[in-house]
Amino acid sequence: MITAVTASRAEVIKWMEDFVNEKISEFLKTVEDSWQPADLLPDATLDTFFSEVKELRERARDLSYDLLAVLVGDTITEEALPTYESWLMTIEGLPSDPQGPWMRWNRAWTAEENRHGDVLNRYLYLSGRINMREMEASTQYLIADGFDLQTDNDPYRSFVYTSFQETATNLSHRRVAQIAKREGDAMLAKLCGHVAADEARHAKAYKSFVGKIFEADPNEMMLAFEDMMRKKIVMPAHYMRELGVDLGKTFGHFTDAAQRIGVYTSSDYTDILDGLIKEWKIDAVTGLNEAGERARDYLMALPDRLKRVAERMRVPQLEYKFRWID
Repeated sequence: MITAVTASRAEVIKWMEDFVNEKISEFLKTVEDSWQPADLLPDATLDTFFSEVKELRERARDLSYDLLAVLVGDTITEEALPTYESWLMTIEGLPSDPQGPWMRWNRAWTAEENRHGDVLNRYLYLSGRINMREMEASTQYLIADGFDLQTDNDPYRSFVYTSFQETATNLSHRRVAQIAKREGDAMLAKLCGHVAADEARHAKAYKSFVGKIFEADPNEMMLAFEDMMRKKIVMPAHYMRELGVDLGKTFGHFTDAAQRIGVYTSSDYTDILDGLIKEWKIDAVTGLNEAGERARDYLMALPDRLKRVAERMRVPQLEYKFRWID
């Protein structure tokens, strides 16, 4: 089992610089070509602002409780961006040259992600359905508490994590958009759709990073993938909490709400894993030693095992009163 970054890892990451440089332009947009939160929400400089906000509030009034809870949890997750950026900066072996491809990727990715929390926060503020002080306290908690993604600051594990997590957030925001549209809020559906599209591009980029590592260091990459799946991928907001609520409990209720309305379920976890196995052509990877072959066997069998577990799981019925929602 790998426990530390080796020199070969640093060499692989350095070797990937040209590839990363190409992906910056392929999977990220320039500021000039990017949407901004102001494009999607009422404009306070216009005389129509108050009438548009009134219409927004009327639409938001009919949104279901669980959808609001998931939307708040998603917003808190997105607003904890400073923690995620600082985590990426700790990955061992990543060149720290400010003008190098890896650091430019990190900054550009962060710049795109930064808009997500902004647009969701403004929508919730205008909706009048949310206790903003409680939500803001949860965001501060999450940034201050940090998180443990069990990647050991290893680039191989870290890119498995980001590949999985960005795919999951794409799915979550896309499902929220679909439900919002069904519940009559086209504005919310549109802005969540924009966020989901960003996450889809980011997921493609991180998956391409892992694919490239498989070309150069297949055995170690396979072992890192296996290790992350044995530990289980946890979402970055698993330390989410409310004022006066113990660490971890709020996240459990948040995921229950997401499962009840079908935004993100145990079956989705399995489907994402299955998609990554196909994306990286795990069944066809060559250059593995005995440990690598065992890791491959474990990964290939894991989706079926998880599907059987998911089939036995019941949708949580326990209702919970979040402090975020008035």
